[in-house]
Amino acid sequence: MKQGTKFIHAGTSPDPSTGAIMTPIYQTSTFVQDSPGHHKGYEYARTQNPTRHALQDALAAAENGKYGLCFASGLAAIDAVIKLLSSGDEVVAANDMYGGTYRLFTKVFERYGIKFKFVDMSDAANIEKEITANTKLVWTETPTNPMMSIIDIEAVASICHKKNILMAVDNTFASPYLQNPLDLGADMAVHSATKYIGGHSDVVHGCIIVKDDVLHEKLAFIQNSCGAVPGPQDCFLILRGLKTLHVRMQRHCENGEKIAQWLRSNKKVDKVYWCGFPDHPNHDIAKKQMRGFGGMMSFTLKDDSIDAAQKVLSHTKLFSLAESLGGVESLIGHPATMTHASIPREERLKHGLTDSLIRLSVGIEDADDLIADLKQAIDA
Repeated sequence: MKQGTKFIHAGTSPDPSTGAIMTPIYQTSTFVQDSPGHHKGYEYARTQNPTRHALQDALAAAENGKYGLCFASGLAAIDAVIKLLSSGDEVVAANDMYGGTYRLFTKVFERYGIKFKFVDMSDAANIEKEITANTKLVWTETPTNPMMSIIDIEAVASICHKKNILMAVDNTFASPYLQNPLDLGADMAVHSATKYIGGHSDVVHGCIIVKDDVLHEKLAFIQNSCGAVPGPQDCFLILRGLKTLHVRMQRHCENGEKIAQWLRSNKKVDKVYWCGFPDHPNHDIAKKQMRGFGGMMSFTLKDDSIDAAQKVLSHTKLFSLAESLGGVESLIGHPATMTHASIPREERLKHGLTDSLIRLSVGIEDADDLIADLKQAIDA
């Protein structure tokens, strides 16, 4: 089954009681049992809910996995992954990542005795150098947020398998349409489904997709025991978003390429970070493991001052200044003060995340209108 068909049909079927083509929102906290322990597969909505069940199956199919697990946010999903570990365990993590992930790792889990090493993963050999007997997980993002670095999933997975270490890939920027980490050897594909999978900036959601039975059992235990689950309305909205992921991503990719090329040709723009450029570091790896290059990019101005960046950020009209990404509307953001403010400045600067860096989430509007909007803001 090809992707577009799979996104629309996998995991769902008409409601048997009414024939409703859309999965109903089962807005209930509990389920009646025939007798103690005898029920129709559902007991309590934190543990199981039919709407969430349908979405989990659909997400598993979208990522070519066996099991999907849904959470109340992307960070709740990441939290569940780290709860697979114990005090004294070590994680090798990418040195360029979403600021909320960095905060969760360093401000929450380090207090419980889990150690995190942040490594430049653009060369997989850098990971092997940091692995010790205590390393239990390698955490990656690709493309990374916000520098758009590309990590070779297959190469990293090979190292992890050799060392018997789990590998998780935050696949949010690519979405299941552009990249499937499980097919490349990763153990877990993780998403903030708030972003491209939901696609309409109207729901907060997270998910993990796996193939392994034992790993699924452990994560399902954490999901139920810790209770950071989404409600049925949220699951319904993500199911709805998944059905149009392929058509939206096609436009995100088309618009992204046009805007990245235009930015690079603009004399007031200095650097443009977009993995579709042939001279982008690890572009060949991106071509190998992705089906397109997406609508996420970052750039700096020749006037490399925070004042110049702020003028651009405050003058756009179609690009809305806001957190998040992956919606149908275009967003512009300032990582240093918004999505990555929790990362110490000296750490950000080491990896090129300057105070003047601007991040774009290119939406599905008309590309010419978006270019005109950026032009007038940069000229301002």
